[in-house]
Amino acid sequence: MSARILVAEDDEKQSRLIRIYLEREDNAVQVVADGRAALDRARSSKPDLIILDVMLPLVDGLDVCRILRTESDVPILLLTARTTEEDMLLGLDLGADDYLTKPYSPRELTARVRALLRRSRKAGGTPESAVLRVGEMELDTARFEVRVAGQPVTLTAKEFSILEALAREPGRVFTRRQIIERVFGFDRDVLERTVDAHVMNLRRKLEADPGRPRLLETVYGRGYRLAEASDASDSARS
Repeated sequence: MSARILVAEDDEKQSRLIRIYLEREDNAVQVVADGRAALDRARSSKPDLIILDVMLPLVDGLDVCRILRTESDVPILLLTARTTEEDMLLGLDLGADDYLTKPYSPRELTARVRALLRRSRKAGGTPESAVLRVGEMELDTARFEVRVAGQPVTLTAKEFSILEALAREPGRVFTRRQIIERVFGFDRDVLERTVDAHVMNLRRKLEADPGRPRLLETVYGRGYRLAEASDASDSARS
């Protein structure tokens, strides 16, 4: 699964190691060492995936991520030495599709790259069903668009994938591990709290009151489900 990958990393040793592992899988790899160069190269070369270190000179990685997400749906994998939940949520909320905390295994990085590329290419193919409707929510898998009560909602690629998985079987409870397997792939060592972070962001964007969700429900001790239309309506009236 060869691809054009842009790596923005100012640590020369790290960027060289990333290049070696990605090129072993026949990817074409470009490396830049600062955020300004990352923006310029992303715009000019249109990579299939971007690996972005958070602590970049000139323009930091979070700002690069935020700017690029307004211009493109290219998958973005963040590399960060920050390990707090707040930092993770911020990166995901700005539009990153995934993140790795340092130090990380190069094999894990390449596995995550494969999964992001696979998901991105699947999303670009023929969809299983173009439009999914659950109550007031409409999810167009062909156009990568979501509307709630007729209003457009902007989601990241991972948020969209999680919502699509739940919307294909409304009312079914998915464990966090099942969501990881469907959205991130079986070869992923993804933390379950990553799913929780994406769900929190989805609720902020989809729910009238994220603190009392009526669409994306938690089933305590099990996982998450997308409420069926009648359930959501009953919750709204209660």
